[in-house]
Amino acid sequence: MGARLRIFLTTEEERTLRELRTAKTLPQRVKDRASMLRLNNQGMYVEKIAAYFDCNKQTVRETIHRWQKDGLGGL
Repeated sequence: MGARLRIFLTTEEERTLRELRTAKTLPQRVKDRASMLRLNNQGMYVEKIAAYFDCNKQTVRETIHRWQKDGLGGL
């Protein structure tokens, strides 16, 4: 089993992602990605997040990696 993929958000990043989740003008997939990141920050494993969103584990991993590389622009 590989290393656990985990991010740690600042208070400001957490607030921004929470606000994105409720934005009315964003596509649903961007809102879902913001929620994936928040759940990971709260300690939820990639596999559980994927099950919650009914998506592939790789989708969650890619979302986390894009966040680590590009920040908000990666959503």
